Amino acid sequence: RQSLDPAAREILGSEVVQIDHFGVYACRRVNNGRGSTRPSAHGRAAALDFAGVRLRDGRRITVAADWNGGDAEARFLRRIRDDACRIFGTTLSPDYNAVHHDHLHLEAGRPGLCS
Repeated sequence: RQSLDPAAREILGSEVVQIDHFGVYACRRVNNGRGSTRPSAHGRAAALDFAGVRLRDGRRITVAADWNGGDAEARFLRRIRDDACRIFGTTLSPDYNAVHHDHLHLEAGRPGLCS
């Protein structure tokens, strides 16, 4: 959470008090098996699906509602994605495909795929 606060204060003028996510572990195939037989990183608990944040001022910022556009909320979420690309091996956003329309997929490993 601490690494989100500077971006939230700078772009949104408030602090992050909660991170919302869709979980880590799920025994399933990539894209829930849609055309894939490869195990998902979620099956190894090696990925987190980040859905958004709640701010101290009461606002809720979500990938589903706030990703598109040029407003402060969209800039904040894109900053989170860009910063995550330097930390996680795989970072996938709504820009990658429709499966990720409502979350950022953050997967452990060496930095590689960022979209």
